[in-house]
Amino acid sequence: MPQSEPDIPTRATAATTVAPRRFGRSPSGRGTRVLAGVALSVAAMCLLPMVAVALAAMTGGTDTVAHLMETVLPRYAGVTLLLVVMVALGTMAIGVAAAWLVTMTRFPGVRLFEIVLVLPLAFPAYVLAYAYTYVLDHPGIVQSTLRDVTGWGPRDYWFPEIRSLEGAAAMLILVLYPYVYLLARAAFVQQSATAFLAARVLGNSAWTAFWKVSLPMARPAIAGGVLLAVMETIADFGTVAYFGVQTFATGIYTAWFTMADRAAAAQLALCLLSFALLLALGERLQRGRAKYHETGKRHMRMPPTRLRGWRAALAMLLCATPVFLGFALPTAILIDMGLSSEQDLLSRRYVGFIRNSVTLAGVAAVITVLAAVCIGSYQRLRPGRRSAGAGYIARLGYSVPGGVIAVGLLVPFAAFDNALDAWMEATFGISTGLLITGSIWLLVAAYMVRFLAAALGAYEGGQALVPSSMDAAARSLGQSPLGLLRRVHLPILTPSLLTALLIVFVDVMKELPATLIMRPFNFDTLAVQAYRLASDERLEGAAVPSLVILAVGLLPVILLCRQVGRQR
Repeated sequence: MPQSEPDIPTRATAATTVAPRRFGRSPSGRGTRVLAGVALSVAAMCLLPMVAVALAAMTGGTDTVAHLMETVLPRYAGVTLLLVVMVALGTMAIGVAAAWLVTMTRFPGVRLFEIVLVLPLAFPAYVLAYAYTYVLDHPGIVQSTLRDVTGWGPRDYWFPEIRSLEGAAAMLILVLYPYVYLLARAAFVQQSATAFLAARVLGNSAWTAFWKVSLPMARPAIAGGVLLAVMETIADFGTVAYFGVQTFATGIYTAWFTMADRAAAAQLALCLLSFALLLALGERLQRGRAKYHETGKRHMRMPPTRLRGWRAALAMLLCATPVFLGFALPTAILIDMGLSSEQDLLSRRYVGFIRNSVTLAGVAAVITVLAAVCIGSYQRLRPGRRSAGAGYIARLGYSVPGGVIAVGLLVPFAAFDNALDAWMEATFGISTGLLITGSIWLLVAAYMVRFLAAALGAYEGGQALVPSSMDAAARSLGQSPLGLLRRVHLPILTPSLLTALLIVFVDVMKELPATLIMRPFNFDTLAVQAYRLASDERLEGAAVPSLVILAVGLLPVILLCRQVGRQR
């Protein structure tokens, strides 16, 4: 009777006996623990500035708080709130109107406007402020021409003051309305025509149907875009500082540098942080509650309305105006300013500015994207409260202005450097000085905290397209968590990673408040040089670094325009 051979397993038997053991051990293995440790450390770093600001503000004493309440705090709060309201209303009006026109109507040039309406997003608001001040200020070409033609003197006429709260709001509206436009357009494209046509059948006009049906259905997306614009508004420093508008952002910088009052800076930062987190919480709550569902079984695309005559001309004018004022005109002004300036972009000094900017942006982009990969992979491999909490904390940085992050990092690390220096001096007679404070690495850490949410969003957007069955297949073949990340996820997610790198790179190139406060001595960037020249009223010289920043900012906007074009 033939005997079986159980001691000589076949290749299939060997695979079935080895793989399950590795699959069962890997979720709690060393790779997952390393990933969890890195992700939680990044989350702790993102939480540190907020905690440090709160502690520094509480230890500043009541005298400082009372002095702030009696002097600058009411003014800062009122001006900041008024600026936020103006920008919110302006971006909502332009963004929603433009999104509705290019989505629901047809007129000459609509396909072009659908794409170019995104272009103003490439401009930092402070660069736009430099361009418009050059032409609209008292010695600018507009008022000079007006005086030459009419023969008026400086006191014989009234002209809108560009260096004002209204001027700052206009600059911010022109560069931030694309946030509302993009989200509102996506919401209108995804809406079914069923409810809209039902409202028309019931006797409502097209305007009434839009106001009562389409607009409420798109409200979550519109509110999300407006809140993004508001977050950027409260974080802005360059525009309001150049126009002399006193907000919390300028108050923090003044208290830290001009008055050298660290307690006042921390308490102002805490006020701004509380306002930003309150807005972020409001956005999360409204997004969670507002849900709309299609009751029909089929998704019917909204039939576009053909505009003719004066209606088509009005639609073209409404879409062309924000593009002209927010991109075409300031670009032409900056080019003219740059050509008439004495700044040499190829000089050793400017090469140094470009090198510093590219170095900071490149290092910060790589570190931020690596941090996003760790947190995103940790959430996917170990779903639970801990990983979800780490992801939520990592996203908070985008809600925190750069000046607040700068103060929140400088306070604890300066205390650490001073304590270490005192201990080394007392023990070994060696002065270590400031090892961390004022270093490039602390500035890079501030960039990571500020822009990690953008990188994490881009990475998770690509990660959502990778099915979980692919993870299970790789793990059944014996891949560890790090092997799964290295051999499966990263090759598939290369486009998303490159997008995240580009977004963070450009954001760091444009960042001004954190760079001004935290940069090492004699380490200036293009943004700092543009701000410095503009502060000295050398606007023609400020145009040169501003044009370089604009050129770099166009890269992700061009990619975004291509994506908008593919979504038709």
